[in-house]
Amino acid sequence: MALKRPLSSTMLRRGTTALALTLFLGGCMSDGGINDPLPRMSKEKAEEWARHWTESMARTAQAEIESETDPDLPAAKFTDCVGKNNEVADDGRFTLRYSVRAKLPRERQAEAIRAVRDTLKAKGFEIQGYRSDPSKDPVNLVDAKHPKDHQFVSVEDLDDKRILLVVSTPCLLPPGVEQQDL
Repeated sequence: MALKRPLSSTMLRRGTTALALTLFLGGCMSDGGINDPLPRMSKEKAEEWARHWTESMARTAQAEIESETDPDLPAAKFTDCVGKNNEVADDGRFTLRYSVRAKLPRERQAEAIRAVRDTLKAKGFEIQGYRSDPSKDPVNLVDAKHPKDHQFVSVEDLDDKRILLVVSTPCLLPPGVEQQDL
C-alpha cells in the first residue's frame, strides 16, 4: 500500500493554475457571442472522454497511470461555469478538470513530455507553454489548448517518480437541457 501524500501547496497551486487557465481559455464563452450554443455532453461522457485523453497521453509518454485514487485529490472535479462577468447560469452547465498521476522515472520525464507536446501539436493543439529547465519547478511541463474545441491539457513532472496528466473541458451543457441566456 502506497503512503498517501497530503495535498501540498504546490499541488494546490498547479490545480488552481490549470483551472484558471481552463476558465480563461475556454470558460462559458464561445468565439461568437455570450449566448452562442454550448457543446453538449453529460458529466459521465465528459469524464469518459477526459479519461481517454489522459490514458492516451500516458501511452505517448510511456508512463503507467497509478491505479490508487486519493479521496483528497479526486480524478474528476466538476465545477459550475463562470462567465466573463462572474455570472453563473442555472441550466446545469459545467466544466471538468480531470487529473491523474502516472509512474515515470525522472530520467525519462523530459523525453516523455516532449513526445506528448509533439503529439498534441500534430493533433492541432496550440502549445500554450513548454519547458524543460532543471532550475524551475516543475522541471518539465507542457500546456496546450485546442483552438476549436477549447479543451486544455497539461502534463508536468510531479516528483522523481511521477508525472501529472490534466485534461480540462470548456463549458459544457448537459443533453436535454434548454440553454439559459445570460
